[in-house]
Amino acid sequence: MADRAIRITAGTVTADAQLNESRTAGLIWDALPIVATCETWGDEIYFPIRFDAAPESPREVVELGDLAYWPPGKAFCIFFGPTPMSRGNEIRPASAVNVVGRVSGDPKIFKPVRAGTTVRIEKERAS
Repeated sequence: MADRAIRITAGTVTADAQLNESRTAGLIWDALPIVATCETWGDEIYFPIRFDAAPESPREVVELGDLAYWPPGKAFCIFFGPTPMSRGNEIRPASAVNVVGRVSGDPKIFKPVRAGTTVRIEKERAS
């Protein structure tokens, strides 16, 4: 498995994460660094990225800390809690997403991030 370690910075919040081996994750890896202004939707941060990927094992419900690509919005998503579509304790995107990775550590550190914040995703450099 290739090491696709990334760092996500949203305003003053920084988290390490890992992209998976999916085709969509490979497209994201090749597009890094990505800098965008985020929107929020419940406990989700999302922002547009500059390519179009087809649905790939799309999921209607995701796990805490999942990173995903949302095909209808051509957007990168960070899930750190329930969204307005969630039922009970589940985390439900607006529509099916391609899960592309996971946040390392506690994804709830993204809670203070507000819409309009600049987000940067970059390859983690080995030290």
